Amino acid sequence: MEPKVTVNARVVVVGASDTGLSFLEVLCFCPHLKFNNLTLVSTHGFPHDRNNHHDDDDADLAQLPLQSCLAVVTGTMVGINRKSKYVRVSNGRKVAYDHLILCTGLQYQVRPPAPLCRPITWSLLWDEEVKNQTAPRRHTEPVPSNLFTLNDLHDCRAARRWLTANFVELEENAIVYGNSIDVFTTVETLLGLGVRGSRIHLVHPPLDPSVACFSEPPVKKAVYAFLEEAEVRVHHNCVLAQMNNGDHPDPLTSVSFTTDAEPLHLQCGVSFQFGYDAFRSINSSFLVFDRRLVINAAFQTSDSAIFGAGPLTKFSSRYHTDEWSHANFNSKEVGRDLAAMLLPLFDPTLEPADEHQPGEDCLVPIYKQAKIQGVGRCPGGVHYLHFTKPSPLQDKGIATGRAATGDYFCLRLDCYELVETLTCYSLKPLPQLLGQLSTYYYKSLIPDLYSSTHY
Repeated sequence: MEPKVTVNARVVVVGASDTGLSFLEVLCFCPHLKFNNLTLVSTHGFPHDRNNHHDDDDADLAQLPLQSCLAVVTGTMVGINRKSKYVRVSNGRKVAYDHLILCTGLQYQVRPPAPLCRPITWSLLWDEEVKNQTAPRRHTEPVPSNLFTLNDLHDCRAARRWLTANFVELEENAIVYGNSIDVFTTVETLLGLGVRGSRIHLVHPPLDPSVACFSEPPVKKAVYAFLEEAEVRVHHNCVLAQMNNGDHPDPLTSVSFTTDAEPLHLQCGVSFQFGYDAFRSINSSFLVFDRRLVINAAFQTSDSAIFGAGPLTKFSSRYHTDEWSHANFNSKEVGRDLAAMLLPLFDPTLEPADEHQPGEDCLVPIYKQAKIQGVGRCPGGVHYLHFTKPSPLQDKGIATGRAATGDYFCLRLDCYELVETLTCYSLKPLPQLLGQLSTYYYKSLIPDLYSSTHY
């Protein structure tokens, strides 16, 4: 058996995301290199330790001996010392690196109210200055014990335990604030726990025109129709203006919003916030940062020893591709591409690379694998799945069923009859396998796409 070349470079990966784990998988199973100093920094440790094998990805991860190939540091990254090359972790530990890989993804963070220099009044809530305070800001006050952000299964289990013990049997309101698919799955969970719809307020901040939670209008219409039927209160274009009227923040008892019309003031017993904010410690490390970590086409940040990948990042403005980022692509594919890009740095068997030619990285990478853009259980117990290719060129669509009856299935095809996007909105569990269905559909041999794909 051919011996492997030992690599002693200290490679630190921050974030147990799909991107980070795919990157580590390639390095750990490289056929001719053995990495002795791989470290993963993760808030809740290695995913396998969390007993979170609820889907195929987790089952695959459980079968890979990744943990035996790397050191795992449990904690949150709170700072980067670029001069001394170490990462500070929330548990007080310092993790030294030669190459730092940031793959945290975008994390839901507690969004503070719009900054005000005077006590809030009803007239102030109409103030355009307050309504326009939608840019991300850092929340520096203690987080109320009944205000939750749900980033992973660990957070969801903790919130469910708290709800069961402290909220379900009461009569107070639940405020769910955000625009992502997770706000709808949270509402469904609250309804499933026995919370009446009239106690739930779904509050939407102003929507980014480039972002659509539900890509198919029939699905969106069906979701909101059920919310109305369940008496869930829905509020649109609301900006958080104040919590607890400016008084002691814990526990959270009231929230105030500016709206397009009258101000909105709600009493609450629990609140869920789903607003993205990038990793705070990155901005304080003086890396180039424009709402997200800025990288080039080779994943490199403004520091040659620090790389970034995944939804946390965006491409430099010199590429003129503001509409594209790693968030549009399959995270595992991005992780594997990151590993392929960095392996030459560690491999002594390769010839030194030629000098970089100006303009040779003027294009961003091209990815082909599909990415799940939305998945979850929507209000009414309806299963929702939507995935799309990175650059969908849709020519036509085929659909069966109706969203209103919970049996909607839609495929969008390109000019070559290849599937570009898939949307399933079904009361039944989601199908696990697709075949080539276009020919049969146009011959009227497929009245129900769901049954035809559920093997």
